[in-house]
Amino acid sequence: MSRRPIHDEPIIIPPGEPLPRDRASRSLDDETLSRLATLLDDIFRIPGTSFRFGLDPIIGLIPGAGDLISSIASFLIVYSAWQRGLPRATVGRMVANIAIDTLAGSMPIVGDAFDAVWKSNRKNVELLKLHSAHETRVQRWHDRVFLVGLCVVLLALAAVPFVVIYLIIHLLRK
Repeated sequence: MSRRPIHDEPIIIPPGEPLPRDRASRSLDDETLSRLATLLDDIFRIPGTSFRFGLDPIIGLIPGAGDLISSIASFLIVYSAWQRGLPRATVGRMVANIAIDTLAGSMPIVGDAFDAVWKSNRKNVELLKLHSAHETRVQRWHDRVFLVGLCVVLLALAAVPFVVIYLIIHLLRK
């Protein structure tokens, strides 16, 4: 006797199978995500120039908590990509964009200027739109190579703030 799944019961999806459409449709829509990226990366324009920036570098001026707050907002885009079943390599690229933004943004002043230029949220929304238009695909060898390279780069980036702090303390002791 087979048991029919209850409507609210989670469905187990075998690896490689696309997500059911109802799960993907629960993610934030492209327009909402684009508005979030605009708010964080390019809502303001410097008069007389074409340079735009958003709340991300402004919030980043708050020591410690600023970058954490903007990273959480950025994670909504990555979470939407995961809900839509985008390839792991694409989600990895999105996480790398946020990691670079967060690590570089953790440096006072210079990091906030970097935040204004890097625009990780805009990049991630563009990646999401690009890959949402295509059906979920099988990962290729270069996607896996990218993911391994991404891990190496993220480990190196994670060490940078500690090296900078060490150098500052070392210089102050002299």
